[in-house]
Amino acid sequence: MDFFTPLVDNAADWGAIAAANALSDIYAMGATPLFALNLVGWPRDTLPFSILGEVISGAAEILREAGCLVVGGHSVDDPEPKFGMAVIGEVHPDQMLTVAGACAGDGLVLTKAIGTGILATALKRDALLEAGMAEAVRSMRTLNAGAASAALEVGVSAATDVTGFGLVGHLLNLLEASRVGAELYYEAVPILSHARNLAARGFIPGGTQRNLEAAAERVTWAPELSETDRLLAVDAQTSGGLLLAVPPENEQALLEALRARGTPFAVTIGRLTGENPGRLSVLSRAPVDGGTT
Repeated sequence: MDFFTPLVDNAADWGAIAAANALSDIYAMGATPLFALNLVGWPRDTLPFSILGEVISGAAEILREAGCLVVGGHSVDDPEPKFGMAVIGEVHPDQMLTVAGACAGDGLVLTKAIGTGILATALKRDALLEAGMAEAVRSMRTLNAGAASAALEVGVSAATDVTGFGLVGHLLNLLEASRVGAELYYEAVPILSHARNLAARGFIPGGTQRNLEAAAERVTWAPELSETDRLLAVDAQTSGGLLLAVPPENEQALLEALRARGTPFAVTIGRLTGENPGRLSVLSRAPVDGGTT
């Protein structure tokens, strides 16, 4: 289940992003979505229901793409508009993807660029035009279905989607559950257009700042990485991609399978290690003798 306040101006895009975001948890476990319930908070006295209709229409478009039925929902009168979904899916226990199976030596593959939290914050503060969000909107509307399908076909050790805890936060969860360490290669991480510039200008979500503080005790940053670099690495995402831990022998096949399915990105951004379980080293780039980007 997930829901949130508007993060873009277009009502249909908001609905579509909310639907893709809610479905993402299903795909992150290798599951197939079955049905969904709409969750609505709406200021009935200040916003016309026609706008809510656009939101629901945008969500329905994404659910049709996912082959997932909307079977009802619930709404409440709320001074601040909110929309999201509760989604039910199914997966065979033998095919379930979790955060707990990663192994030392696995590559870390990411399927979407980061920076949506910073961009949405800049949009809310009138520092970014709606056109500047176009790349981010396309990314957030993109289902993780293709990424999940590729992961199941090729075989991965562990998976998570990248959402509110940011790339680093969700990776730390995977490291803790799998009892491994990791190196993250910052230069390999795809970043949405304008996000770096806006982060440097101070358009930082509160959640992103809290993520950086939460990571302090478990992350070692390369000294050449700036505060802006670090904030981007922990930026709180909406409808982010999948982060997949893949055995070295399957890594190239996974990258090819992701590209064949048209995922926004298919790039190796780090590698798991047997040292310092639960901890992460963020390097500026991959070591010369290791890493595939």
